[in-house]
Amino acid sequence: MTETENAARGAAMLPEADVTPAVLIERAKAMVPALVARQHETEQRTYYAEDTHRAFRDAGFYRITVPKRYGGYEFGFDTFLQVAMTLCRACPSTGWMFCLGAAHSLFAGSMFEEKAQAEIFGGGDFIAPLVNAPYGTATRAEDGGWILDGVWRYCSGAPYATHLIGNTVIAGDDANPPRRLLFIAPRDQWDMLDDWGGQLGLKGSGSHSIRISSGRIPDSFGIEVNFEEISVTEGTPGRKLHAHPQYGGAPASSMALEGAHIAVGMCQGALDAYTELMFSRTTIIPPFLPRAEDPDFQLWYGKASGMIDAAETLVLAASRRWHELSGLPVGAFTAEEDVRIAITCREATELAWRAVDEILQPTAGSHAVREGTRLERVWRDLSTGRTHASSAVLLTTVANRGFAQLRLASARRRPAPNA
Repeated sequence: MTETENAARGAAMLPEADVTPAVLIERAKAMVPALVARQHETEQRTYYAEDTHRAFRDAGFYRITVPKRYGGYEFGFDTFLQVAMTLCRACPSTGWMFCLGAAHSLFAGSMFEEKAQAEIFGGGDFIAPLVNAPYGTATRAEDGGWILDGVWRYCSGAPYATHLIGNTVIAGDDANPPRRLLFIAPRDQWDMLDDWGGQLGLKGSGSHSIRISSGRIPDSFGIEVNFEEISVTEGTPGRKLHAHPQYGGAPASSMALEGAHIAVGMCQGALDAYTELMFSRTTIIPPFLPRAEDPDFQLWYGKASGMIDAAETLVLAASRRWHELSGLPVGAFTAEEDVRIAITCREATELAWRAVDEILQPTAGSHAVREGTRLERVWRDLSTGRTHASSAVLLTTVANRGFAQLRLASARRRPAPNA
């Protein structure tokens, strides 16, 4: 099938030609009560249910940032992030699995060439976990493609994934050192392992491992690049191919935005649970007022609300900045701007977490954090999410140093102000 035929097939599958971003966000909000009610079964299953998957598919959630020429909506990444944040507010596991599976149509639509994209997006819907760490190996096939072998861990979204985006190592020889390969592998080239659910939290996030045994992909499905060194200052294939400039945006900060929206959504869910306690529970000393009428609980509630609202304001502003930079001429989205957005996301995540960990969870009382309660689940899920390598290590070490180096180098080049 030609690239033109693939594009036409995807466009013909577009579910609703007149749908708007606001409609999709409202559809996500309408799903909140059911997702809250099904959190326990989601954890038991280790991923969200088949009917939930169908509901997301029918709502168009898996096509939000799929390019329009391949049957997607090509809406802004900010629309996707708001949908993900809403789902995380309801059920952290479900929101995490959805976000870290469906978000990467943006990455695929940005980084791969037209030939690969026409095949990658041939089905319209797109779900692909993205694993930054280089696992396994890649060798050249006789036909010029790649043969992949290995196990890729923490593949959030794997149960319903159409693809895997991974990183691996191309073995070297005496003349050539080992080098990295960024690849995309269709579902028929890999198997999902039954190895998720035993963690402290995010038990239902579908973050299973994926095994590839002699999997074969065409040459166009691989890019020889170190993931952490990807730059968009010279443009991207997607920026040339698609109308929306977001396909020229920097990927590191887009992924930091994913994590920050997930965290803020979780914390909003914790505040929802605490709000219910403000009306259903009383103080522990006379006159046994409803917590909503007690000055201390009002103080704690107001403080935590302000912190979470401030975190949301930060992530929304960071998202706007990401879109603004993507829309400027090629070269404007520098490495410094990329890292700047990423560390802003880190600060927003930290602020929202502190509201839950330092205020809501301690003052809710032991009754409210029994196993299976909403607040207890959010605290577990947030705690587990904070152990993600990007949040716990890269954004607290590499990103800080990198930003300082880039900012100071820029400052050194600027002329001194007039005395």
